[in-house]
Amino acid sequence: MVKDTVELSEEAAEKLKNQDDTPAQDTIDLTDEELIALCKTRVCPACDEKTSADEQRLRSLAEMDNFKKRVQREKEEHAKYASESVLASLLPTLDNLNLAIEYGRNLEGCKDMLIGVEMTQKLLLDAIAQHGLVQVGDKGEPFNPEVHEALGQEPCDVTPEGHVKQVMQKGYRLKERLLRPAKVMISSGK
Repeated sequence: MVKDTVELSEEAAEKLKNQDDTPAQDTIDLTDEELIALCKTRVCPACDEKTSADEQRLRSLAEMDNFKKRVQREKEEHAKYASESVLASLLPTLDNLNLAIEYGRNLEGCKDMLIGVEMTQKLLLDAIAQHGLVQVGDKGEPFNPEVHEALGQEPCDVTPEGHVKQVMQKGYRLKERLLRPAKVMISSGK
């Protein structure tokens, strides 16, 4: 059993002296339990120390709660975009399939192969769409710097001014995050 020594004020020592008719002591020995009980009875709600300790405890609890929430958000964000690097590495493959389809349409002898390439492209687009990757940037839509990268402007009678005249390279968005902007030519009107 651990004992602590507590110094008494002159007034408290005088009261003890009057009660016991024994010589007053400047200190008394208390056990831990007695000391805690004494502190509980002596600490008042208006005490600055208690108020300060309560505020610090509440701040620590709030900081811990905020930390837990931030870690949870980061964990969810990481899980949401975990496939980003894999999908980004597939973008050149999609670009090459698009090129093969564009050039294959101009050649008569490539019709059968073109059908296979188009089927492969469709399967790949469907597979990556299941993970949240979608194409952005279509011909004729208004220019939006958030999803388009303008390579230049060309006059065009068909496409209104400020709209996409030609898509040079498709852009892709993974859920809400833009993975790659679409590279486009903008119509300058007539």
